[in-house]
Amino acid sequence: MENKRLIDEFLELVQINSLSFKEGNVAKVLIKKLEEIGFSVYVDDAGEKLGGETGNIIATLKGTKKRKTVMFSSHMDTVSPGEGVKPIIDEENGIIKSDGTTVLGSDDKAGICAILEGIRVIKENNIEHSDIQVVFSICEEGGLRGAKNLDYSKISADMAFVLDSGGAPGEIITKAPAQDSIKVKIKGKPAHAGLQPENGISAIMVASRAIENMNLLRIDEETTANIGIVKGGIATNIVMPELEIVAEARSLNEEKLEKQTNHMVETFKKAGEDFGAEVEIEVVRSYSPINIDENDEIVQIAKKAFANMSVESNIASTGGGSDTNILNKNGIKAVNLGVGMTNAHTLEEYIKIEDLVNSAKMVTEIIKAI
Repeated sequence: MENKRLIDEFLELVQINSLSFKEGNVAKVLIKKLEEIGFSVYVDDAGEKLGGETGNIIATLKGTKKRKTVMFSSHMDTVSPGEGVKPIIDEENGIIKSDGTTVLGSDDKAGICAILEGIRVIKENNIEHSDIQVVFSICEEGGLRGAKNLDYSKISADMAFVLDSGGAPGEIITKAPAQDSIKVKIKGKPAHAGLQPENGISAIMVASRAIENMNLLRIDEETTANIGIVKGGIATNIVMPELEIVAEARSLNEEKLEKQTNHMVETFKKAGEDFGAEVEIEVVRSYSPINIDENDEIVQIAKKAFANMSVESNIASTGGGSDTNILNKNGIKAVNLGVGMTNAHTLEEYIKIEDLVNSAKMVTEIIKAI
């Protein structure tokens, strides 16, 4: 493992702007790096479908032995504020951070760098390996849209390891929730708020009544729900005629998710009936849950890799979604692995250099364990 090369590459990649839908520049760099390693590279049409600069990168490296084909995956996009990243190496604390004006982008360029370096080690040391596929996806943040539009006809992998979790290397996420997106439009009736407010139907009052009677936030150990976006209103002297709400519900248990979503829908409908307002509701299953048995082959391979690194492994569940959910839904058994990103999506984001190095070693050891 060439630690300096790994760190330099991480510093290089986080400084390439790649907000969702704007991953074109980083994709060009990654295609070149993959080809230099020896991969054949294909870019699908997900970018055209989504209105982005590039599609998902699908790269394939032919193996030197007959074993199951393994995939490694990370996403290219970062969240805002993610342009003009200025990474700083804090040697005293052994971390890499941003200058505090942007996110760092270790979510998920740490995963990308670990994949590239881990496979380079395999190639440079002539270590036997099965066929390897790499997927660098677009538009993961805010909807997993790249993975949803991935050209699965180009995927031959029997299993996938997604490097996109905040835990330190050793974490193996086998359970993740399903999510429902709930969009609500409340149509009340405008009226002059000073002269004839009694003639109006206030959309915000309807929403308030619904939310007051709704179970939200932590429902139980497996289930959460949240009202995330509320938009409406014209002026203070007009009874609010219309309001739009975007909410979500998540659960590791699909029956619980259905129950929570139905509760939220019925509560909105009841409030509309109480006030005489029209309520339009759209529910979309954003992604399905993950539930991989701890004794499954993919988990055992990861455990073996960590044991060979003298790193303690731990099985974990998460409340968040990732490309892992979409891969499993499309018939590719996948687990999400920790790479050590800390405080992701904030200006305080950082990653330990030790975790970055161990993430690359993790990729090498997984390939050797297959």
